[in-house]
Amino acid sequence: MILDSGTITIIKEARTIAVVGCSPKSYRDSNSVARYLLEQGYGVLPINPKHDMILGVRSYPDLPTAREAEGPIAIVDIFRSSEKVLPHVKEAIEIGARLIWMQMGVAHDEAALLARSAGITVVMDQCLRIQHKELRRQRLL
Repeated sequence: MILDSGTITIIKEARTIAVVGCSPKSYRDSNSVARYLLEQGYGVLPINPKHDMILGVRSYPDLPTAREAEGPIAIVDIFRSSEKVLPHVKEAIEIGARLIWMQMGVAHDEAALLARSAGITVVMDQCLRIQHKELRRQRLL
């Protein structure tokens, strides 16, 4: 997938990324993507109500709680099954996220339409780490 310039700009300007469904298990994709994003200098906020800390970072039960404690969240990266996406997208709208990213295998057309109608950019069924690495390879980041 080729990202449009607006999406690339959001990724370039973002300081904080919430990883919804972030797992403390190192072999899980959500964990390795969050670790990669930390290594790239982003502030990463794990969103997982079952854990207080993931990757040495405070974890939050939901996006509004994370926003209240940490400030603006530019990107919401969702690692939940497609049928569980809509409540997280509604929270992302509530907190004023600029980009909702649904990881590989995750897509929800109704949620995407709702987010886009609120002025939020949406990417579905793509890996943020893969796309970020490609943008760096192309020297776009």
